[in-house]
Amino acid sequence: MSELERYYRVLELEPGATLEEVNQAYKDLVFVWHPDRLPKDNVRLQQKAQDKLKAINEARDKLRSLNGKDNSHSNGNGVSNGNGKRQHNHVYQNPPRQPRKSYQETHQPQPQNPDLSGKDFSRANLSNKDLSGRNLSNANLSGADLSDTFMHKVILRGANLSEANLFRANLLLADMREANLRSANLIGADLSGADLRGADLTGARIRSGDRLLVKLIGANLSGAIMPDGAIHS
Repeated sequence: MSELERYYRVLELEPGATLEEVNQAYKDLVFVWHPDRLPKDNVRLQQKAQDKLKAINEARDKLRSLNGKDNSHSNGNGVSNGNGKRQHNHVYQNPPRQPRKSYQETHQPQPQNPDLSGKDFSRANLSNKDLSGRNLSNANLSGADLSDTFMHKVILRGANLSEANLFRANLLLADMREANLRSANLIGADLSGADLRGADLTGARIRSGDRLLVKLIGANLSGAIMPDGAIHS
């Protein structure tokens, strides 16, 4: 893999992405990996976030530099190479290409992220684990300890999380459609952007008195059964 390809990969883009796409990918990833979104006392995740941000910043800066350099020297017809001849520069911002798919769509899952759908993790201790991007659809996680677990973009569709401990778990952008969260502990969990359509949260702990202690910014709760038994419209 070339250095240039590595920069695109860090930003989860394909080679040839436009400068606008580079900037947007950078903003999205900084939002995801900002240390303030992670438990302050989890040294491992804090260090991982710092390393990710360093790589993300380097990739953005390098790709912006390359785009700016190419655009400053190209007029679409090539530039002089100093001996009267014309040479053409490759402009990364607008190269001819077929419609792109996302990085995730064009790359197979890595061996370290096996398919865990339907697996039995009932009562398992998964505290502080990094399960980001894993497929845990229809898995049995009833009563499991998932406190402080990093589960960004995890797939938990139809999973059984009844009575699971999700204290301070990071479930940003998780797919939790039709998941069973009955009597689960969600205090301190971050469910921002999560898809909870049709999920069952009956009896789930999300409050302390009148204070909501779960982040649900941008979460989709359409059709979900709320802790009090009401169906969210």
